[in-house]
Amino acid sequence: MKETLSSEIEDYEKIPFQDFAEKAYLNYSMYVILDRALPHISDGLKPVQRRIVYAMSQLGLSSTAKFKKSARTVGDVLGKFHPHGDTACYEAMVLLAQPFSLRYPLVHGQGNWGDPNDPKSFAAMRYTESKLSKYAQIFLQELDLGTVDWVPNFDGTLNEPTILPARLPNILLNGSTGIAVGMATSVLPHNLREVSKALIHLIDNEDANLDKICKFIKGPDFPTDAEIITPASEIKEIYKTGSGRIKMRAKFHVEDSEIIFTALPHHASTEKIYEQIAAQMEAKKLPMVSDIRDESDHEEPTRLVVIPRSNRVDLAALTDHLFATTDLEKSYSFNMNMIGINGSPQVKNLLEILTEWLEFRADTVRKKLNFRLEKILNRLHILEGFLIAFINLDEVIKIIRASDKPKKDLIKAFPLTELQAAAILEIRLRQLAKLEEMKIKSELKDLEFQKKQLKKILGDEKTFKEYIKDEIKSDTKKYGDKRRSPIKKRKEAEKFSVTDVIDITPVTIILSKNGWIRSAKGHEINPEAVKFKSGDSLMDYLRTKSDKPIIFLDNTGRSYMLFSHSLPSARSNGEPLTGHLSIQPNAFIKFMLSGESENHFLVGSDSGYGFIIKFSDFLTHFKNGKAVISLKPNHQLLHPDKVVDLGKDAIAAVTSKGRLLIFALDQLPNLKKGQGNKIISIPKKELSSTNPEKLKFLKILPVNSNFVIHSGRHFLKLTPGNQKNYKGMRGHRGKKLPRGYQNVDKVEIMPIKPYDDKK
Repeated sequence: MKETLSSEIEDYEKIPFQDFAEKAYLNYSMYVILDRALPHISDGLKPVQRRIVYAMSQLGLSSTAKFKKSARTVGDVLGKFHPHGDTACYEAMVLLAQPFSLRYPLVHGQGNWGDPNDPKSFAAMRYTESKLSKYAQIFLQELDLGTVDWVPNFDGTLNEPTILPARLPNILLNGSTGIAVGMATSVLPHNLREVSKALIHLIDNEDANLDKICKFIKGPDFPTDAEIITPASEIKEIYKTGSGRIKMRAKFHVEDSEIIFTALPHHASTEKIYEQIAAQMEAKKLPMVSDIRDESDHEEPTRLVVIPRSNRVDLAALTDHLFATTDLEKSYSFNMNMIGINGSPQVKNLLEILTEWLEFRADTVRKKLNFRLEKILNRLHILEGFLIAFINLDEVIKIIRASDKPKKDLIKAFPLTELQAAAILEIRLRQLAKLEEMKIKSELKDLEFQKKQLKKILGDEKTFKEYIKDEIKSDTKKYGDKRRSPIKKRKEAEKFSVTDVIDITPVTIILSKNGWIRSAKGHEINPEAVKFKSGDSLMDYLRTKSDKPIIFLDNTGRSYMLFSHSLPSARSNGEPLTGHLSIQPNAFIKFMLSGESENHFLVGSDSGYGFIIKFSDFLTHFKNGKAVISLKPNHQLLHPDKVVDLGKDAIAAVTSKGRLLIFALDQLPNLKKGQGNKIISIPKKELSSTNPEKLKFLKILPVNSNFVIHSGRHFLKLTPGNQKNYKGMRGHRGKKLPRGYQNVDKVEIMPIKPYDDKK
């Protein structure tokens, strides 16, 4: 024996590591999938839950019994059926008892079993007491009626049921969650009355489709009064595929201009939501909220009060924002993965679950009825023997008194079987005298009727279906209740934009050459007088409002976006822009823009090319920006200029060698990105010379504006009349400025009349 064992160990140790690891992992995976994490379609329970319910029934902890310490139950479960950790087992038991976790709890608990704010705040098992709930009877009522298979427990000393003969589809009623190896399950709870109607319809109409079933089962039904807001079409698609997401939203009402939330989504915590709203208030993202109070107590388990700052606050917009940013609205994964009747895990759709469960139920009912029929036939057989014994009572007594082998002698003397003879011999002498023919015949008659009824049910498919339907209706009447989670049609919640939650004030954005950014309140500040770090100086500044997006253009023509509220105060030296944006290597921010989405800008480069672009085309939410303006090698981006009037404005282009061209704005194309078209012609010989000519200034020239050219200490004012001398077509060479003004340092646009930007 020892030699054989030693040989087996040696062979085991010679298995290649790869083969050993693969086999061990597969065995572990199958164990986790089939014996731990996934529920069975028949009773909707995992093994630990099934063992808890069975162990409690063996302890006599029915719904009518007295409570018993939970530690006793856990001890029995671990010692007899489930040799695992006591903490995990007790947590599974707690979950079966929490009315806010399970739609139809299986355990009735006494003591601290947790609360919705913190489901894991339950007391230790030595303090709590428990017994089975009334609903748990659906698993145990038929357990001893030959309905299930029994297997030895882990040490072979006891037998335990492989499944429980559930009278209702608990897999849908209570749902289940679990994570196995390579797969997971998340079945949401449903309403018993709705599921019952669907089952009865399916029994009557075996060819029923999912559309018909969805008329009865509208959607999940959680143990909370919060609303399900997933559209009916999406719910139907989830039931069709077996997976998807269901969204829940808190229930609220307005009372004295205060928003009061009275029901939260499944497993949402009042404390957590309170913290989420308070954090937004502290971050000044909810300036329209003055206070928040948690008034929940025993009488009102959920009462969260949000107090607006004034009566002018849009409460609908505020609640929408809270739904979008807190757990007042939650979504739940729906993945109907379970172990089927064939013993294999599979994601099933709603129709498959109902159909397969009805197959299981029909098989269970047949086993139960056949078990009863067999019991009745055995009893009838024994009663027939009793009747023979009563008729021949004196002779039977004589044989029993005189015979050494009374069973054999009784069988010889009367037409009795061994079973009948054994039953007669087991009757006490004083009971023989009490045997009455009428009583025996009455019981025979009653049992014959029961036998006839059972055979009729088993032999006729229609009667059999009616029997199953009657059982479902009876249980529904006993355990069913109204839907708790109403299904409502609601619009998608939207959180506030940045502009909704900040104070709109004038700001001046200051950018340094080293890429440091800061925001100063007001437009009165002089950016050129601002102090910078040693070796740093002003690159650009922008006067705008705090609610406007700011566009940053780098020297390569890429566009980036930030909001001024996210920029540091001008009281300090600011922060590097690289902390906010992912600027490409060897690139730096050169210009800043701000405006409305419908505004247009003139952009171009010193190569003489450019185009018109909408402000909205600059916008981007990517930290690394987006390419907008294409630049030729060794050419620079010119400062963009805002368009005043698309239909009337002109463009003034000035080169480094004193050429000026003015042409109509509509001659330049509107593009989203690119290089654009030629603005002014620069000959190739000029471009290739030692001092190449480039486009130096590019400006929008509104109607009735003077164009002022600065050259050193001198300036030249070109009135609308004088501007005609420099007008031409886009792409032309332009005309030389007068001698002494060809080295242009600066250009200015001076409106003859103040321009009304509201026109």
